[in-house]
Amino acid sequence: MKAVVYACLAEGLEEVECLAAADVMIRCGIQVKLVSMTGNKVVTGSHGIRLTADLLWEESEPDEADCIFLPGGMPGTKHLAAHEGLAQALRKAVSEDRRVAAICAAPSVLGGLGLLQGKKATCYPGFEESLIGAEYTHEGVVTDGLVTTARGLGYALDLGLEIAGLLVGRTVAAEVKAGIQYDQV
Repeated sequence: MKAVVYACLAEGLEEVECLAAADVMIRCGIQVKLVSMTGNKVVTGSHGIRLTADLLWEESEPDEADCIFLPGGMPGTKHLAAHEGLAQALRKAVSEDRRVAAICAAPSVLGGLGLLQGKKATCYPGFEESLIGAEYTHEGVVTDGLVTTARGLGYALDLGLEIAGLLVGRTVAAEVKAGIQYDQV
């Protein structure tokens, strides 16, 4: 059975953080579903790029996701933090030993839900205090238990590879990394 990742799209998301990580995961054989949190399948990112979601949150089944992924960006992160259904799904995912991931400003959503308590985490500079209960690390990508966080857009490929390594294996992720000519980190 294919691993499934839900990438949550909110108005004002950072487009490249979402799509770069999603692309890498798809190349690793993961089924990535772009899920609109807005009630509309077309979501506009922080740089005016329109993304078309695969499904609306209301149509989704978040329990099927092996990982729920939160792209950053502003005001996208604020919209994610305000979405009560997402908050419930994130808490439930962790309680059921499923993964959650966030990049840039979005780890603040996990911090606000108490999901970073006692964990190492990273985020975009300036959001460190929003990592409530976490030990901040300046690393590009950090996995601690079921939670993976990344610092920002420059680490989107690394985040995709990390999630893929956790879900489908490090060998697959390394093969994809070599195939896309990515020799960083």
